[in-house]
This record gives sequence, C-alpha cells and structure tokens, in this order.
Amino acid sequence: MTKRSSLAAIGEPVVRKEDAELLTGQGRFSDDVNLPGQAYAVMVRSPHAHARIRGIDVSAAMAVPGAIAVLTGADAIEDGLKPIPHRPILGPPDIALGKRDASDKFLSSHRVLATDKARFAGEAVAMVVADSLGAAKDAAEHVTVDFEPLPAVSETIKAIAPDAPLVWDEARSNVCVDAEVGDAAATARAFERATHIVKLQTWVQRVTGVPLEPRAAVGSHDRATGRTTLYAGSGGVVRQKHELASVLDVPADRIRVVSGDVGGNFGTRNAFYPEFALVAWASRRIGRPIKWTCERHEAFLSDYQGRDLCVEAELALDAEGRFLALRGSNIGNVGAHTVSFVPLTKGVSVMSSVYRIPVAWVRARAVMSNTPPTNPYRSAGRAEVMFVMERLIDLAALTHGFDRLELRRRNLIRADEMPYINPLGLTYDSGEYARAMASALALGRWDDFPQRRRAAARSGKRRGIGIANYIQFTTGAPREWTKITVLPEGRVDVAIGTLSSGQGHQTSFAQLVTDWLGVPFDCVNLIQGDTDVVPVGGGSHSGRSMRLAGIVIGNASDALIAKAKRIAAHVLEAAEHDIEFSRGNFLVKGTDRSIGIFDVAREALGRGDLADELAGPLAAESDEIVTVGGCPYGSHVCEVEVDLELGTVEIVGYAAVDDVGRAVNPRILHGQTHGAIAQGIGQALSEGCVYDRNSAQLLSGSFMD
Repeated sequence: MTKRSSLAAIGEPVVRKEDAELLTGQGRFSDDVNLPGQAYAVMVRSPHAHARIRGIDVSAAMAVPGAIAVLTGADAIEDGLKPIPHRPILGPPDIALGKRDASDKFLSSHRVLATDKARFAGEAVAMVVADSLGAAKDAAEHVTVDFEPLPAVSETIKAIAPDAPLVWDEARSNVCVDAEVGDAAATARAFERATHIVKLQTWVQRVTGVPLEPRAAVGSHDRATGRTTLYAGSGGVVRQKHELASVLDVPADRIRVVSGDVGGNFGTRNAFYPEFALVAWASRRIGRPIKWTCERHEAFLSDYQGRDLCVEAELALDAEGRFLALRGSNIGNVGAHTVSFVPLTKGVSVMSSVYRIPVAWVRARAVMSNTPPTNPYRSAGRAEVMFVMERLIDLAALTHGFDRLELRRRNLIRADEMPYINPLGLTYDSGEYARAMASALALGRWDDFPQRRRAAARSGKRRGIGIANYIQFTTGAPREWTKITVLPEGRVDVAIGTLSSGQGHQTSFAQLVTDWLGVPFDCVNLIQGDTDVVPVGGGSHSGRSMRLAGIVIGNASDALIAKAKRIAAHVLEAAEHDIEFSRGNFLVKGTDRSIGIFDVAREALGRGDLADELAGPLAAESDEIVTVGGCPYGSHVCEVEVDLELGTVEIVGYAAVDDVGRAVNPRILHGQTHGAIAQGIGQALSEGCVYDRNSAQLLSGSFMD
C-alpha cells in the first residue's frame, strides 16, 4: 500500500522544500558553474549613450599577459552571427495594436556587439577573453575605441519629437509603433454629452529589476560533436535554445541550454541577452569554455529595464457619476532595441480596468531612445494603467464632489455581466469585483480611519488612506509540456518546461502530484532547466506557470493512472472496469486485493507478459497549447502616515484581496503578495532609473544612487 500525507495536499500551506538547500549555500546558480580549462570574458562597454564607432584597436589589449582574444562586432558578422530574434509583438489571445498606417512599425536589428553605433551607455562593443578574470579586466582597459559622440535622447516625451536625435538612422523617426485601439468617433460623441470630464497627465518612471543574482553565463562548445552548451539562468531554457541557435545560425539540435537555480527574475531575464550568445560563440571560436559574470554596476547599465510610460488620459462622467467614456495616449519607451512591445499592448488592453465604460479610444505608441531596452517587468503594462484609472477616479471624486468609494461601486462591472467585453476588445472571463473591494475595505478598516487620522494629527503627523482596484490578463507562451515518471524505488520524476526563479515550483508542483497520484510529498522530484530533458515548454512569465502546469500535470496524471489501471488489472487478474484508484493504490472492487502505484511501476518494468504499450517505465506526457487567457483581479487598501518634520512616509496598514482561483499553497501565495507589495512600494516611494537629460548618462548607477 502507498501511504500519502494529507498535510501536503492541494490547499495546504506546506513549507517550501527548496529553501533548505538555498539557505545553506547548496544552490547552484549560473556563477557556480565552472568547467575545466575555462577562460574568462569581460565586456568593453560604450561610455557614450550615442556614438558612431569609427574603429577599434585591440593591439595593446592583446599584448596584456594572459589575453587570448578581443572580439568585435565585425568579427561576429564575419563569423556569420545573426541578430537576436526578439519577438516583440504579441499574438492571440492578446489584442492587436491596429496600425495608423502601414509604415508605423520599426523593428531594430539587435546585434550581439554594436557595429556601426553604440546606442546606449553600457552597450557592449567588444569582448575580451583571457586566462583569468584579472587578465581579462586588464586587457579590456587597453582596448581603444574611436567613438564619434552623437546627440542623445533618453526622455520618453522628447524622443517622439520630430527633431529628436534618431536612435536608428534607417528609421524615419524614433516612434516604432503608432497604433490606435477602440472607437474614436463613439468616444468623442460620449465626451460631448458628458457632464464632467477629468484629465490626468503622468509618467510612470523607469525601473530596473535588480534580481539578487546578477546575470552570468558559461558557454562550452564541443568540437567533436559540434554541440554548444550554454549554462545561464533565464525565464525559460527552451526559448533560449532556439534563440541561441538562431544567432549562431546552427540547427537547434546542436544547442543545449542548462539553467540551475535562478536568483530572481521579475521579467528582466525573459528575453535573450547578447552575452549569452557571446560566450557560446567565443567558445566555438577559441576552443575553450568561456565564463562571464555580470557585475552589479554592469547590471544597472545593461539589464533590460521596465515601466517608463507617459500617459495622457481623460474620463467622461454623467451627472450621477456614471462613466461614459475613456480616451488617452500611451507612450512606452522601449529603449535602444525593440525587445518587447508587450507592456504597451497589455496596458492598452486593460486600460478601462474593472469598470463599466461603454466606449474608449487609446493611441498607443512605442518610442526608441538612447537607454537600455525595456522588457516586461512584473505585471508588464497593467500596473501602470491601473494607477492611471484609479487616479482618474480619485480626481473625479475630488473635483466634482463624488464619494470615491461610491463612485467606484456605481461603475464596477457586475458578476452577472460576465463574460464581459471591455471597450478595447478584451473579454473578461469572470469576476466579483464589488465583493473583492468590500473585503479589502473591511480588512483595511476603512470605516475607522477618521479616528486614526485624528490620533495621528494629535501627534503632529498626517494620515492618508487609498484604495485601488485592478485586473490582470495572464497569457504568456501558450504551449506547455510535462512528463511524469513513477519509479519502482519510490520516486516520481516530473519534467516540465516552466522554470522557477523563486516561486516555489518544487513545492507547489509536488503538491499537485501528491494530491492526484496519492504519492508522498517528499518523493516528487522536479526536473527543469535542461533542454536535453525538457524538449518544449514556455518557461515562467505572465502568470502562466501554475496555470499551465496545473493543466499539463493534471492531464499527465490522468493518463498515467489510466495506464496503471490496465497494468494493475493484469497483475491482479481482474477486469479493468473492476479496478479503482484511491490514494496511490489500485484496488479490486469488493475485495481486499490491491497494489500500490510504485509496485505497478515495478511490474511494468519486470514482467514479460504485458502488452507493448504497457511495458517499460510507468510514465505519461502532456503537451498542450492553451490560447485562452485568464483575468484575475483584486483590490488593495493602503494607509500611510507622514512625519511633517522629517518628511518620512510610514506604511501603517496594507490590505490585499486577490483572486487566485484555487490556492495550491497559501503560504507561497502570501509570500508572493508580500514581494509584489514591496516591489510596488519601492517604485512608488524611492526607485527610479534616472538619466541625464542632455547626455543620456545613467545617474542612478548603484543601489545608493
């Protein structure tokens, strides 16, 4: 009989099983990878935000003891390296940004090393390889680059100006997407009959993810087999495999990508970085493994960043405070390379949030600038527009005498209106928005706030309280895969295409298997992050991991049980329809005869009288393409106290109510909520990537800055 602990089933707040290794230094991150005979790489980065590259002299660098090679963009082109195949445009079920005309889109060519121009301060223009890290750093200091500095632009609103310096000479402007969504004519008519109109002009500043583990990579080319292996933490190894194959211009089966533990992501690791291709290419060229580890100052300069959205928005209301229409302009700063338009697209799609707004129109533009590329960063694009919508509502209440809670209640989409198509074309599948808001208000003790405000005033402090409702739209890569194998020795291997960067997959995925297969929690072994084992899968982003893992693990569990029933029926000499499965055991109905799932696995491997499709390892796969997104939602209440003398802000109360569906592990969910709140507070109160307005030099190049 197989025994299962109910304490690890779905819904239990199980302590994360992966933390013991991580907290005792037993994790294996990218920088922990060291291969025999490896050499070390250092990047030579542009000190200019915009400069033409007239020439690169490597002679002095090559004279440094220990220097092996100095590789440039010209060398990469000569060796046939292709541009990074970024996929900045979303497909279904996300909405499409309708172009204003056929030429209103420009995709940059992102070379692994800058060739004609450096387009942001910190862009790599050469790579030095040496026997030691010290020698590589010394040689890098001796690389002479003849730069011709050019005018630069970093500010989002200035980058769209017709006379702004062009980031790409071949583009007709820095605007690389100019689109519109919604019904402009109907929206204009609604504004004409409005009693009240409120306007907001704002900028959601640029931030960087600063994961605890900086990027690192080791490339190793095997000349005997012609295969190249990349060791690098990312958001998903399968995508990185195909992108690396594209850059190196080799078949995908000649690439292997391995990722161990990943020390934080937040979206910054989900797109391909030049350094990943550079170490692989250098290894192929030099014949030794090549290692590169990003230093923190490099990360501030060259990591993909997030946010940076300029918004002008207007909300129209009737005399009773019912929302009539929404219109606006969203301008997203994508930096020097078109890595992703996802934040712009996602934000536009949910611009109306959880409110009943009959018509809307939004102009959406992406603009290039002399800054690092931006990529989806925690809730890409959605967090920005949620702020805009909630601020518009508060402005309407302040300006026109409405109660801010009642204004929200009056306009929330009702549960009986689901599914609901918002005015920008996105369908919300379900939602009880009023219930979530009521719960948040109760948890946040909203009704008692006046008493707390008066008490704070007596202490010479000021208190404020705010509420924000939100909606998400989770899609991500639609394809996910898993293979579950039950081994006779009492282990269950679960190979899957997602990749944890701190979300607790080893624990929560094991809870699914424990619940569905009835096996002990500690026997479930998660296998991820190796393309030789995981052939397909979408990685982790856009809230897809548990959503799609639940589907494929569930399907594979069902298929495995069905297969095991046939084996059990044969072993127990019973009809298949007389076999029932319960808590890891297969029983013959009405008898005391049974066999455990691990014994079934042993019989499948050891018996010679099973049908061919039943013999061999007890395993099942699931490979699914899920094109339907989800629309989770929630409501948060924040209370702050300001010390007027010191100017400090203290968060004295925070309540969060989030729609998560069925909670697989509440403890992990709470931790993720705490992290999200901390990340949001960080941006609201202190964080920002600040660039000099004239030179586009990064002024916030360290944690202290």
